[in-house]
Amino acid sequence: MTRCRTRRADPTALLVRSTPVEPTAAVLLLHGGRAEGPEPPPALNLPALRIRPFATAVTRAVRGRGVLVAEVRYRHRGWNGARADAARDAEAALALLRERTGPVPVVLLGHSMGGRAALRVAGDPAVRGVVALAPWCPADEPVEHLGGRRLYLLHDERDRVTSARQSWEFVRRARAAGADAAGIPMPTGGHAMLRGADLWHRRAAELTASLLAHG
Repeated sequence: MTRCRTRRADPTALLVRSTPVEPTAAVLLLHGGRAEGPEPPPALNLPALRIRPFATAVTRAVRGRGVLVAEVRYRHRGWNGARADAARDAEAALALLRERTGPVPVVLLGHSMGGRAALRVAGDPAVRGVVALAPWCPADEPVEHLGGRRLYLLHDERDRVTSARQSWEFVRRARAAGADAAGIPMPTGGHAMLRGADLWHRRAAELTASLLAHG
């Protein structure tokens, strides 16, 4: 697993949206952000608002299956270079999830910077797979820790914020490292996934549910 320097798990790093009495699995959602931004996310945080319909769609898709649904809460607005703040917070959220549920399988669902963070921490033993939406996948993003993981990267090739071409290249490299990875071109939506939003919500929820259904 590629690890970041993690801090002690902060209880504010995890925002639980839906929890059964005895969780048997979990979905952790990670919203987008910025390349640079050491300041805290604003009170009105559009990337955080954008991930909420995905949380709703996933909750519906896994209803009755004992799945906890939660979101990562970031301390900083940006990734911030080698600090990889979003990935640190994702690791902290995974640690909190373990404390809460025990060793249940986890699926990570992330958008943009959150997609990068999800892929970065997917070597965690609890993580079964990742659904990454318009993810930010720089050419030097590590893949060696992804062997044995199922990965779905969804991207509109007209996205002008993050690169679909880099997503497809990441898929190629992840496969070479032993991941079961697939790139899924989306017909519309751009980076914010607003046009054709229902398709994005439905497909992400279906893929998340399928990852939980297969061991």
